[in-house]
Amino acid sequence: MAINFKKFVPRPGLVNKQGRLPDPSELVCVEVPKVFDQCLIKRCLVYADGPDTLTTDEELRSDPLVNPKRYLSSRDFKIKLLSLDKIPLRGDPSFKKIILNYVISFYSDYLDDSGATKSEFFEIHRTDIIGKFYCPDSIAQISVSSDEECENEDLNIIKLEMVAEALAGEIVEEDSGEEVLDITLGYFIVVKCQLLVQLLIPAYDYCPVPREACEEEPEEDPCERFERAPVPKFYPDQNLDPLFPEYDDAER
Repeated sequence: MAINFKKFVPRPGLVNKQGRLPDPSELVCVEVPKVFDQCLIKRCLVYADGPDTLTTDEELRSDPLVNPKRYLSSRDFKIKLLSLDKIPLRGDPSFKKIILNYVISFYSDYLDDSGATKSEFFEIHRTDIIGKFYCPDSIAQISVSSDEECENEDLNIIKLEMVAEALAGEIVEEDSGEEVLDITLGYFIVVKCQLLVQLLIPAYDYCPVPREACEEEPEEDPCERFERAPVPKFYPDQNLDPLFPEYDDAER
């Protein structure tokens, strides 16, 4: 049975069943960055003096602190790509050796003896090498014009996406007697090679104007909200092993 398009409201959402969408109204060309290759860099770094290694970094130690008492946490992790070298491999220049130079920055908070919260700024400069990465060059050369000037656009994009966390922080005393903060840093970086391409996709129409929902929510009486709330659990969940583990395995 054909789906009535007039009853269908196009909007972003999950498509979880086949045959629930009407036929698209048109096929359109869109220009988007397409991912041609990606890889994951996973690092757990601790402080160590000397050249950086896969597990150590000498920039994970702070400057001398004033009367530190306890490490609290780290925040505001950011990554910035400083430089990039792409070296074509022999036999297939579409594959390249990638040399990445980037910096990770963040703040670490600690408590001093007076109870005040202080912060230290960290910048971690790193270099990683990807031995073989599919990053083809664009065949078409494009020039972009604007009102001010005409310039060539670089269609190849190397993109870094990071999730980072300070796994630990420790206040230590140096040989000089000064106290510093050492951070154990863990992070994941996804390196993507993107190329600006035209893709043919089905489309319904322009996205509809959303309903008016930017108004301030009226204040609600807390007792009314309490009356509608479900009865809470009076006891925590039990953490019990199954009585018959071999039976449960057979059921799976």
